[in-house]
Amino acid sequence: MCNLYSLKTPQAAIRETFGIAPADDRTGNLPLLPGIFPDQMAPVVRVEEGSRVLEMFRWGIPGPKAFGEHPVTNVRNVASPHWRPWLKPAYRCLVPVSSFSEYADTKPRKTPVWFALTAERPLFAFAGIWRPWTGVRGTKAENPDRVEAEHRLYSFLTTEANGVVGPVHPKAMPVLLTTPEEWRTWLEAPTEEALALQRPLPDAMMREVARGERRDG
Repeated sequence: MCNLYSLKTPQAAIRETFGIAPADDRTGNLPLLPGIFPDQMAPVVRVEEGSRVLEMFRWGIPGPKAFGEHPVTNVRNVASPHWRPWLKPAYRCLVPVSSFSEYADTKPRKTPVWFALTAERPLFAFAGIWRPWTGVRGTKAENPDRVEAEHRLYSFLTTEANGVVGPVHPKAMPVLLTTPEEWRTWLEAPTEEALALQRPLPDAMMREVARGERRDG
């Protein structure tokens, strides 16, 4: 599963690409993020009152109670009753990305392998979902007293691996959305129409861009 990605696109370019007005950017002074890991805060794009907004949410939505409610970063089974309520347009989001990593099963340690659309790492998006949740999350630095609070959490969809990712991680890859039409469909279309986007990106549209580092660049 994908538990590491990067966002190295400047903030103004993120807004321009996804059609976000500066007044609807709620991320503050957003730095470049060469390594985003589970339970960290990262930007997502969602629709609020008809406009796209850019906000910082935390990565990982609690899974089903039967499995301990551990935070789930990657969602594959969209038929599950646990995930269906969050597949409505109101809870879909775009997760801005410039590259993502899967780990090759090498010895003595697994090797991070980075994938992007091209070597220049143009911006794309994961097909994300989000939900509000009240509980204890965050590092001790963020939440020193470990108290309950309301969080906005996100995860993103995965699908079968294509021929680029498959040799490194054959089980799955994230759902990559690369065009304004796909972004609009994911954010606004009825659920079944949006879920047609849960498919691997064609091999010719992406490539391996780095290997061996836990941060991309």
